[in-house]
Amino acid sequence: MNITIWNEFRHERSKPEVAEIYPNGIHTALADGLALLLPAATIETATLDEPQHGLTQERLDNTDVMLWWGHAAHDEVDDGVVAAVQQRVWEGMGLIPLHSAHASKIFQRLMGTGCMLRWREAGEMERLWVVDPSHPIVNGLGVECITLPETEMYGEFFDIPQPDSVVFISWFAGGEVFRSGCTFSRGKGKVFYFRPGHETHPIYHNEQILRVIANACCWAAPNDAPYTKEARSIV
Repeated sequence: MNITIWNEFRHERSKPEVAEIYPNGIHTALADGLALLLPAATIETATLDEPQHGLTQERLDNTDVMLWWGHAAHDEVDDGVVAAVQQRVWEGMGLIPLHSAHASKIFQRLMGTGCMLRWREAGEMERLWVVDPSHPIVNGLGVECITLPETEMYGEFFDIPQPDSVVFISWFAGGEVFRSGCTFSRGKGKVFYFRPGHETHPIYHNEQILRVIANACCWAAPNDAPYTKEARSIV
């Protein structure tokens, strides 16, 4: 399995409080955590300020699953790159948008809605309740809920299409709830939106969160033979 982790990599370079948690970037923390759980996977990273945002056609062609973390620079992502990523999802590449990637161009394009929600930066407790215990994304988790002591609140209404499945529903100390783990099918590709991951909290160092993301990579990976350029021309 070939995994590409895409990250804006802006907050880590401009905000000391973020650099303290993720000194080498959120993408590196995710890559290191997933490498322990998926030792047979090839994991690469790409960031916004690289040429073509690090997402050349060759890299896209060789990616089975892409993780996407974006927050403050969604508008800077080139529309041509977004279209190429969308095409690869249609062809079978898995996509895992994380946290504020709900507002990314790629997620909004694939959903066809505004994908907006309620939010509050309060550093409060969150419980992510497993509401689909038979789903492979929660394999090996071994708990009814994941508790995060401090996080950013996302609340309903979440403007997304009806998910194929809802794997997690979050409850926050302020009383809000949120569909925090949702799956979708787009063309031959699988999409899993996973809410946790605000940059000022060490959420991507949490073993249970990393386990969910690793499981999601396995679930979202294509189960077909690799796609060829000839196949792409037919899509």
